[in-house]
Amino acid sequence: MSELRDPNMARINTPELAKAFIDEQVKAIREQVGDKKVLLALSGGVDSSVCAALLIKAIGNNLVCVHVNHGLLRKGEPEQVIRVFKEELGANLIYVDAVDRFLDALAGVDEPERKRKIIGKIFIDVFAEEAKKLDGISFLGQGTIYPDILESHGIKAHHNVGGLPPELNFELVEPVKFLYKDEVRVVGEALGLPHNMVYRQPFPGPGLGVRCVGAITRDRLEAVRESDAILREEFAKEGLEGKVWQYFTIIPDFKSTGIKDNKRTYDWPVVIRAVNSIDATSASIEPLDYKFLARVTDRILNEVKGVNRVLYDISPKPVATIEWE
Repeated sequence: MSELRDPNMARINTPELAKAFIDEQVKAIREQVGDKKVLLALSGGVDSSVCAALLIKAIGNNLVCVHVNHGLLRKGEPEQVIRVFKEELGANLIYVDAVDRFLDALAGVDEPERKRKIIGKIFIDVFAEEAKKLDGISFLGQGTIYPDILESHGIKAHHNVGGLPPELNFELVEPVKFLYKDEVRVVGEALGLPHNMVYRQPFPGPGLGVRCVGAITRDRLEAVRESDAILREEFAKEGLEGKVWQYFTIIPDFKSTGIKDNKRTYDWPVVIRAVNSIDATSASIEPLDYKFLARVTDRILNEVKGVNRVLYDISPKPVATIEWE
């Protein structure tokens, strides 16, 4: 099959077109896979989730999903993956708690690229270990989408497990590889996935590892997770969910003085980042209302341990990047 999308292919932007695409892909998957088994790394991101839901519809329990919790996911995400796929969709799901393995390997590592490589390598190692425990796997499912093919020849960082050992040389199944992100979302909703999963914000492969700037510590990582959850909750209350492209918190690896309960503190700052973009090559700043920022600040300072300042990053891309690492 050609690696280029048919120029005559209609944009999938309605439930009817999504249903037709699903029916077509279910047939194609069954023809390719037959009665054999498919293995999929299920991160909980949009692409892998829609890919998994399509494969479940096509081959049921012959899809084996592996969800690796590396400790760098946002609050509630591992639980959502288990609830949606195992409990609601009846997926054949293997959950791997590898938090200690990842965080122990990352301890003391402050160079961003080295952090990314460690996360990527351990992910492949853990996934390969789980794959070797299974019998009868012939195919590897991947949530590759069309921009991945155009921009990087199909290599998808931290979701692609093409670095598996030679003995695990599976044939690829990529049912959404000719779709753009907006089309993947339409298909996901047609498959019955939760709206907040399908319209999940862009999230880096290394997860919160790049938002816990510098060497990751467990207490600072937890502060990033909790402050991020507060920010997302307040965005939803304010009616901004889905209207701002990406918003999150960062905690850099330095401290400043403060005061709480009439005592001096020496704690971290939390940085709020909220940007709008189309393709992440450039980004503008979302002008958040001051009263909204004050409310978020009050909650973070009162609910998150180890922080004593909240800052708002108003740097566009370029010159700044969207993430800090």
